[in-house]
Amino acid sequence: MSSSPGPTFRDKLSIQLEPWHRSLQFWVRVADVYAGYKVCQFRAGLTKDAGERETMWERQHELAADKLYTMCYEMGGFFLKAAQLVGKPDLAPAAWVRRLVTLCDRAPATPFEVVQKILEEDLGQSFSMMFEKFDEVPLGSASIAQVHRARVRGAKSDVAVKVQHPGVHRLMMTDIHNLQAFALFLQKTEIKFDLFSATKEVEKQVEFEFDFMREADSMEKIHHFLHYKNKKSPVLVPRVFRGLVTRRVLVMDFFDGIPIMNLGAEMARRGINPSGKIAVAAKQSILKSLTQAYGQMILGSGFFHADPHPGNILICKGSEIALLDYGQVKDLPENLRLGYANLVLAMADTDPARISESFKEMGIETGTCGADQGELVNLARGMFDTRLPPGVQVMSPFEDDSSLKTVGVESFPEELFFVLRAIQLLRGLSSGLGINYSCAEQWRPIAEEALRRSGRLKALERRRGFWRRMLRRG
Repeated sequence: MSSSPGPTFRDKLSIQLEPWHRSLQFWVRVADVYAGYKVCQFRAGLTKDAGERETMWERQHELAADKLYTMCYEMGGFFLKAAQLVGKPDLAPAAWVRRLVTLCDRAPATPFEVVQKILEEDLGQSFSMMFEKFDEVPLGSASIAQVHRARVRGAKSDVAVKVQHPGVHRLMMTDIHNLQAFALFLQKTEIKFDLFSATKEVEKQVEFEFDFMREADSMEKIHHFLHYKNKKSPVLVPRVFRGLVTRRVLVMDFFDGIPIMNLGAEMARRGINPSGKIAVAAKQSILKSLTQAYGQMILGSGFFHADPHPGNILICKGSEIALLDYGQVKDLPENLRLGYANLVLAMADTDPARISESFKEMGIETGTCGADQGELVNLARGMFDTRLPPGVQVMSPFEDDSSLKTVGVESFPEELFFVLRAIQLLRGLSSGLGINYSCAEQWRPIAEEALRRSGRLKALERRRGFWRRMLRRG
């Protein structure tokens, strides 16, 4: 039997040159978008009419959104994930969000024949022996993997089969390194925030996403914590089929539900008034459950699901919420978990002195010494709380009058970036659902319990009592 020919010299050369070609594409496209904004900034500075300036910026945002969409869609890889990170109301212009949100699960699918081969190689059985049925068309294809609906032989319910795209790892690392260079450039020229550290943390987390055995462990750990002592979990976590897990394959429970981003359309289809009492109560319940789950994970254990974008949240029967995709998880060091619990109480109490103390404890260094106390509170809430100020529909940390620009953040621990991301995504969901609320206020009892268990709550209360007595004497 003749063996298939190996790769030719041209094939090998193409593989070696692909990262260079990909880098060139990135820099050409990003430079085009960046130059467009600088030109618009110059022209807007020469225009006195505020309405005309706003129109100019909106036009620029629309133009940039189209270019970014094309770049992310055509290049795929990490840029699809970057679209998820950036394309949300409080981090990007509305035009960007409208375009980039449609990229969810739009990565090119791996052909079924390749998927079948990976499953047989990794699981060591013939395809027909493993599966009673298998949908060849994936439910979705993202940057790292795609998911198929199937039925394992002998099982009574369907499963979700997650299979990694072959050959994607090297290209994603190239993308991330290019993005890190651009982040360093923006950090030095445009934005007073430690963007480079953020991209380093993203790189670390993306590396983890290529190990599905680690993801399975994470799912089981979070499931165990949320159901500890048979307590009812605010969210559903898929059950792992342990005999069907490898670094490239993950078989788990299949949840039949509606993606949270389609909730409004589903309500309209059922004839429910999206502004009526039933709809508002359902939205509040969904948001409360999600927020409760994140409070328990971040503050209660420090180990949390770090990728709560809308594509990973399903609304199931009975308004239950399923949280999917545990490729990105974060395990906070104890000092940061407790420091953040202290910050939650400080934000809930509007206590700037305690906010400053919490920032120092967590290693967050602000750029302005002796910053206005109101601005410090706004900075903390802008980063770590979900509530929008009165009359504000979208709060972007990169606006000229934002606290992030006024105060500045010179140093920000890498471990906290995924806490920051979880909060910002919860805020984006609350904004999309039309509900303005404070996660800090909802998390107050969880934060108090975390500090109480560590023995810190009494010490903090004693210290606050001492300063109150001193102030009364003064």
